[in-house]
Amino acid sequence: MSFVATAGRASEGRASAGRPGFIRGRVNVRRVAAPMDRRPGVADFGMPRDRDIPDVRRSVVYLESAPRGAFETNDAGHAVMDQRNETFVPHVLAITTGTSVDFPNSDKFYHNVFSLSKPARFDLGRYAAGRSRSIRFDSPGIVRVFCDIHSHMNAFILVFGHPFFAMTDTDGRYRIENVPPGTYSVIAWNEGTSSEPKTVTVPDGGSAEQDFAVR
Repeated sequence: MSFVATAGRASEGRASAGRPGFIRGRVNVRRVAAPMDRRPGVADFGMPRDRDIPDVRRSVVYLESAPRGAFETNDAGHAVMDQRNETFVPHVLAITTGTSVDFPNSDKFYHNVFSLSKPARFDLGRYAAGRSRSIRFDSPGIVRVFCDIHSHMNAFILVFGHPFFAMTDTDGRYRIENVPPGTYSVIAWNEGTSSEPKTVTVPDGGSAEQDFAVR
């Protein structure tokens, strides 16, 4: 699996001065991963609790290497990954470095959010309904998120060192905005699987089309 979020070099991520354009297309997820089964608890006796189903079709499309200058205006952002019906919502979150993510607990019982991923190792501890804790993500990479209490809960946070990425919509379509004219390697990611890089050329003030198939 490839995940790179670095500045462009002379032979990769080539960009020239000019009007920005955009890259658009569609990601076809050929095989959808089944969500993990939840472990029943004492409170489920007779009538199990409702549970949201993670949207595992949502993908992230990004430039493998960003054009130079992409890191000059990297303002800290803010995002939310809720805990609702024993599910992380959204299941996939794409952010830039420096973004702080809140993890509110919207359930009526305790949660304990943690990650052992190299870009961000953390353990927010147990906290009750209505509470929220947060963490700032300063290193690019893929962060797997889990709950120490509910083993079936999991999510992904993709942290980029540049703004040239986009989430797909419910139909698998994406659009990466404000891309300087140039030639780039573009990758589609879904549930831990990355496509082969595809070369895309964005014309001055124009658009480029590129579809992907993953799994």
